[in-house]
Amino acid sequence: MPHRLISPRTASPQELDAIVHVLDGADIIVHRLEGAITHWSIGCENMYGWTREEAVGEPVFDLLATRYSAPREEILAQLKSRGFWQGEVVHRHKNGHDLDVASRCVLVKLPDGEMAVIQTNSDVSALKTAERAIKSREAHLSSILDTVPDAMVVIDQKGTVMSFSKAAEQLFGMVAEQICGKNVSNLMPNPYRDAHDGYIDHYLDTGEKRIIGYGRVVTGQRADGSNFPMELHVGEATANGERIFTGFVRDLTSRLKIEEDLRQAQKMEAVGQLTGGLAHDFNNLLTVISGNLEMVEDKLPDGSLRDMLREAQDAAADGAKLTGQLLAFGRRQPLSPKEVELGGLVTSFSDLLRRTLGEDIKLTTVITGSHFEALVDGSQLQNAILNIALNARDAMPKGGSLTTEVSRVRLDADYAKMYPEVRSGHFILISMTDTGCGMTEEVKKRAIEPFFTTKDVGSGTGLGLSMVYGFVKQSGGHLQIYSELRHGTTIRIYLPALAETRPAPALPAETTEVPHPGGTELVLVVEDDPRVRKVAVARLRHMGYHVLEADSGRKALEVLADHPDVALLFSDIVMPGGMTGDEMATEAIKQRPELRVLFTSGYSEPTLASKDFIPGAEWLRKPYTARDLALKLRELLDRA
Repeated sequence: MPHRLISPRTASPQELDAIVHVLDGADIIVHRLEGAITHWSIGCENMYGWTREEAVGEPVFDLLATRYSAPREEILAQLKSRGFWQGEVVHRHKNGHDLDVASRCVLVKLPDGEMAVIQTNSDVSALKTAERAIKSREAHLSSILDTVPDAMVVIDQKGTVMSFSKAAEQLFGMVAEQICGKNVSNLMPNPYRDAHDGYIDHYLDTGEKRIIGYGRVVTGQRADGSNFPMELHVGEATANGERIFTGFVRDLTSRLKIEEDLRQAQKMEAVGQLTGGLAHDFNNLLTVISGNLEMVEDKLPDGSLRDMLREAQDAAADGAKLTGQLLAFGRRQPLSPKEVELGGLVTSFSDLLRRTLGEDIKLTTVITGSHFEALVDGSQLQNAILNIALNARDAMPKGGSLTTEVSRVRLDADYAKMYPEVRSGHFILISMTDTGCGMTEEVKKRAIEPFFTTKDVGSGTGLGLSMVYGFVKQSGGHLQIYSELRHGTTIRIYLPALAETRPAPALPAETTEVPHPGGTELVLVVEDDPRVRKVAVARLRHMGYHVLEADSGRKALEVLADHPDVALLFSDIVMPGGMTGDEMATEAIKQRPELRVLFTSGYSEPTLASKDFIPGAEWLRKPYTARDLALKLRELLDRA
């Protein structure tokens, strides 16, 4: 709405003189509209430094070097139309420094028809300096509060939220306008919400501190209704006679998850060491049993006794599979990592999975992107995929779908912080999702524990996912389980991607069955378990080899020194006596670079194989068959 034009009142020179005389101590300037000063009070002399004699007759705009907040023409136009103007300007003191001034101008008409302006000024420099200082401190404080990761909430003694930082907005999922003016209990779930005001009243009445000055872990509630653990520190201050409370809040979700994951990892490591050790010793027993049964079988004619021996051999083989799963969980199974294109491996394996799962389950394979090369034991990975698929089939007794997706992903540092055993980098992700019954939280937490199963007695060993977990960890990867009851399960396998992608090597053609090859070379068998050593020696002699024995690494070095014609060293990895098999072999290679080395173990250190610690060495896992041993021996001895 336009302002109504106001005609200025007429003032005689005598009236202007009287006004300035009466209010001489005030800061009053009278000047003509074009700026010539006609009256200059004592207050102006004190404020600006110029005497009345120096000021009168001078253009006010030039004398005070006036700086307006708007163009002077606009101010003059407003003054003419409305009869007055007020605002803040900057004037210059006689000594050159600036003054912040609150000014009010009133337009009057002189008897001669000319216009004059009565201007009253107040020095607000100290006030403006204080305002600027406050704004600077506020900006500084705001920058700190916007940067600090902890959320800040300020409330009054009635529990009303007065201030809500940016970090608090992000943490609770609401903007400050949604919570300021409301009770802070809106940030809490029940029963804490209903009891909160009582906590404040109790403190105000008794002075008993339950949280003020102490850090406590409490539960917060986001705008979407979800709860989360948080660490709360509360401080107290008094402003204008009333108490205010400042709370600093830190989200503990990530920290508690890391602690839980670390406890689980430590638990799995302890169980893995136990099961791996037991499986290693059990493998030695199986090696003795299967070896003796094999040799007895060779001496028996066909008949019922030979059939019984075959059943015993089959049972020993089943035992070997069981210990293999235990070793996989304990991350102590011997692996043969090679460069594998995982997209092709998963795709080619789908046909076998389809026949295994049956017609009631729809199997879908999705390959997203390209370059899926990884250094991994392909057969063990297929075994892991098969275990997951079998679990999915059991979770879908009435049918469903299983989707396997292969993609290339990058896990960043933030993701790695959530999982103590995860490193950041590029990974190949194999994700398998079923539409089965899903898992409860308790089942999900224990899913990878060995021998834990939800199946009926006799329907499973509970080692399937344990084996997958161990294999993935041993391969430098990461396993994740996502599951919701009645909504299905997703198992994600992350395997480290090769930094440089190269064409996958061609797979060797399948070999036909041939008789066990033998030889006449001299072989040194190093094994601390006398029963295992006895079987190995008997097998080698049966194949035609000449054999020497040693029960420790140091004894083996002595035998090698006395027999320079030893062609091959056949040694266990884990042995007592202060020298392991690989340490002994390293020392032997230094003395005899041409010596061939074949390791055997219920488990082997994966780092040795990955670093090619013993150049040209091969690995044979216990329990092994005579054919496995014969082929490995000839492979090494015939190597150029």
